[in-house]
Amino acid sequence: MVSSNPISLLTFLTLLFLLSPSSSAAPTADICQSTTSPPFCNSFLPKSPDSIHSHCRFTLHQALAHARTFLSLVNAQLNLLPSLSALHDCRCLAEANLDFLFQTFSIVNSTTTTLPYYDAHEMLSLISAIITNVDTCYEGLASLNSAVGLVDKVLEAISFDKKLYSLYLSLFKMGWVSKDLKAPTFPKMNHFGAGKGQLKLKMSPKDRAYYERLVHRNKPPGARRLLQTNYQDDGIVVNGIVGVDQNGMYDFTNITAAIAAAPNKTTVAKGYFLIFVAAGIYNETVLVPKEKRYVLLIGEGNNQTIITGNKNVVDGSTTFNSATVAVEGTGFLGVNLTITNTAGSAKHQAVALRVSADNVTLYNCIFEGYQDTLYTHSLRQFYRECDVYGTVDFIFGNAAVVLQNCNIYARLPMSGQFNALTAQGRTDPNQNTGTSIHNCTIKATPELAASPATKSYLGRPWKQYSRTVYMQSFIDSFIDPVGWKEWDGTLNLNTSYYAEFNNSGPGCDTSQRASWAVGVINATVASNFTVSQLLAGDKWLPPTEVPYTGGLIS
Repeated sequence: MVSSNPISLLTFLTLLFLLSPSSSAAPTADICQSTTSPPFCNSFLPKSPDSIHSHCRFTLHQALAHARTFLSLVNAQLNLLPSLSALHDCRCLAEANLDFLFQTFSIVNSTTTTLPYYDAHEMLSLISAIITNVDTCYEGLASLNSAVGLVDKVLEAISFDKKLYSLYLSLFKMGWVSKDLKAPTFPKMNHFGAGKGQLKLKMSPKDRAYYERLVHRNKPPGARRLLQTNYQDDGIVVNGIVGVDQNGMYDFTNITAAIAAAPNKTTVAKGYFLIFVAAGIYNETVLVPKEKRYVLLIGEGNNQTIITGNKNVVDGSTTFNSATVAVEGTGFLGVNLTITNTAGSAKHQAVALRVSADNVTLYNCIFEGYQDTLYTHSLRQFYRECDVYGTVDFIFGNAAVVLQNCNIYARLPMSGQFNALTAQGRTDPNQNTGTSIHNCTIKATPELAASPATKSYLGRPWKQYSRTVYMQSFIDSFIDPVGWKEWDGTLNLNTSYYAEFNNSGPGCDTSQRASWAVGVINATVASNFTVSQLLAGDKWLPPTEVPYTGGLIS
């Protein structure tokens, strides 16, 4: 819990800072030389020689103080501008950053040795997300012409805080992370679930009985079971179950109320809270808040349970807040759902699903929209056997994300537009983020296929260090031979990372690809973008019972 007294908080942090173990000292200038911004580092850190670990603790101490100050500043601005939606986004993001900083606190203040792989990966993911959150806040405010001059103090604070968080990430990586950060498990590890759209469930007799009533209610005799239920020790642990049905036959008539009924801050060891959503069209904006962890949302089928909305930027929403479904709770698992944003191409940015949470999995789901359909915003995410439809930048964000065995469908955009399947948002070279398209099928919808004059590209570099890889996927002929599209002239071309490995199909020919792209990579390099490596998925995916391939496909 964050203290409400800033003096007691600073005293507590200072005491821990002074009592924490340290390592050998080095000149500050030497340490700063290896950070992302040596000038800022030299101006910010104490001048006296000290260790990387002590400098990192000092930076964390300052980062926490600045994060609290920034949240207070945003709240003060909201009192003046209560209807400014971008400021509401900033408050949400600032609160998340305080949480993430505190989650890194104990490790940074109690250790000086290289961390085990999974601990290091988790810490890197949290600090990477902190930087993404300030970027998102800045983008939302900077895009509002009507607010020019009104939020200058907030923008100025963001500019400084981003440098501070980047320094924290640099120092943490130097002091606690092995230079060869590799998953300890065999890279070709496979985990197999019960079958497409099915999971094995382990639950109490009471939950089992209720689950059976929910699943089979209104089903004719002999109908296929939605899920396989297992009462041994190898299924996904379920602790609590409710049903949602628009006709009032179950516990709730809307998904939002069911999520509110989930316990707060549970753990995967205690089990998932299962919400079964009967077939129907649910026209609601759904938020899984950060305190609702390990929610298992299961639909009756990905063309039967449909969650729909139409929030969009043209009508006044921010991109961040336009999502039909937004996930901020750790460990969310969604199965057999269709999530759509029906705003249409003329409304520009209109998100169907946004995920800003760690260890999130979507299985056998459909995401439909046009521009900005799937916002893989931050932290670590896995999509298996899902369909994604869109036009401009329709898979975008700055998570560490793998889409595996998915179908990615480009749609017909507005006249004069082109399609870009991905727009990755990495802004710091130390962020452990990137988009990996693995063993997927890349195709055009019939409407787009009938319009050969419309250009379609694998992606474009939204941010300075954008990173996207297509691996072992089928790419159809609608993709332009150049493959990758510039964002704005030469912007981000020399620092982005766009690569391909062992793809197939008529669109996979790399002989005419953009000269600024990395191009074809070998298996050793490609393995860095697998589930085991990019997501550290062998640690957190097995309890979901969702099938996955940890490494490259043989």
